[in-house]
Amino acid sequence: MDVEYVKEVLKAETVSFMEYIGENFSDKRGKEQALKYIGGLLSPVERKNGWQLAEARGDLTPYAIQQFLYRGRWDAEEVKNSARAYVKDQLGDEESILVVDETGFLKKGKKSAGVQRQYSGTAGRIENCQIGVFLTYASPNGFTVIDRELYLPKEWTDDRDRCCAAGIPDKVQFRTKPEMALSMLQSAYETQMPFSWVTADSVYGDSRNISIWLENIQKGYVLAVSGKAYVWQGLKQHKVSTILKSLPEDGWKRLSCGAGSKGERYYDWFRVKLNKPLIDGWERFLLVRRSMSDGELRAFICFCPEDTALKILVEVAGSRWTVEQSFEETKGQVGLDHY
Repeated sequence: MDVEYVKEVLKAETVSFMEYIGENFSDKRGKEQALKYIGGLLSPVERKNGWQLAEARGDLTPYAIQQFLYRGRWDAEEVKNSARAYVKDQLGDEESILVVDETGFLKKGKKSAGVQRQYSGTAGRIENCQIGVFLTYASPNGFTVIDRELYLPKEWTDDRDRCCAAGIPDKVQFRTKPEMALSMLQSAYETQMPFSWVTADSVYGDSRNISIWLENIQKGYVLAVSGKAYVWQGLKQHKVSTILKSLPEDGWKRLSCGAGSKGERYYDWFRVKLNKPLIDGWERFLLVRRSMSDGELRAFICFCPEDTALKILVEVAGSRWTVEQSFEETKGQVGLDHY
């Protein structure tokens, strides 16, 4: 790889990116600091904290960076919206998939906003951490994170003094993770991000509010659900776990849901017809994934145009790897979890 060529491409693309977000900074100095900060995040500096970024920029202290981040006159939400417009122009495609997922940020102490002992999928156990809910845009042209929300447990939102000490405004109230995800999906839709599908794990798939909203705007979904979820077949609701116990031995199809670090990820797949929605040209399925190694089953509720091929649903379900890779790259390369 030609390192100098990569540097030049990054430099040119950063300038292009600044054309989108630059209007959010009130003066020339603010724009210069933003450009330097982004350059620092893209640099090979191992830890993207104030001191090391300052050193990479040639500054004697981190004060300029700290002032820019904490006291600069710019709005993070507006910068996010401008960055999303950049993504739309660079990667936008009608066949894109919006992927919802969360990640944990291990922390010590009790003062950082939203921190407490809670389950972190990143650690695979209960840890003292913060949790962020993220939305990734996965298109045929590439993928990247386009939105984020910090999850605040009730222990935080019920204690306004603690919130005030952490800089959390009074207007910020408790919201569940699915409520946060729905808000981000609605924001992407309202800003006309082109997409055809949404996928997420069972934390979000078990929330009927998300699937109802997606059906109302006629966007397809492949949402993982837990065994506790219910689906309609005929005149009855059936528990997903009950359906999984009654699946036939034949009729399964072996398909790849995408390439992984060790090659194609093959599973056996089966879909069960559910009651049709009251929307012409659409149908619902329960899609079941069976592991080839241990036979473990995972279920997804699907809403899709009629005659959608099984292969398409499998590919949408498998697109969750994009958000996982986004977490890995943003944490490892641009300091998402560096404080």
